[in-house]
Amino acid sequence: MKKVSGMKKISGILLVVAALFILSGCRQASRVSHNVSQAADNFNVVRRVAVINTLSSKVEFEVIGNISVNTSNSDKLEIIVESEKGVYKKHLINMTQFNMYVVEDLEGADVNNFKYEVNYMPESIVPFTITNNE
Repeated sequence: MKKVSGMKKISGILLVVAALFILSGCRQASRVSHNVSQAADNFNVVRRVAVINTLSSKVEFEVIGNISVNTSNSDKLEIIVESEKGVYKKHLINMTQFNMYVVEDLEGADVNNFKYEVNYMPESIVPFTITNNE
């Protein structure tokens, strides 16, 4: 009987360790995914976006370059491209039941799953004055 309970304890410990390992992997993947998305939105990732007609299987629209993609609206795909000259161009694609899109990172992103970045935009900080009332 003691051998069975000892085996149950070992099995339980192994199960807990495996669950923790799986959960930590999910958190790490989430951090890396967020960092890759952030790098792409800052135009640091070369991507290809292709809009495909699902009836004809033909590519209707394709963009390759440093691209930020906004997919928050299911009816519209918003693509912002940074050109070599620092000029930004915005493309809007109407999404219907007969087309789909694919976003591919071509070169991958060099991101750190432990690093994060905070950006303060000087124009958005409201100036204030500190006074001393003595």
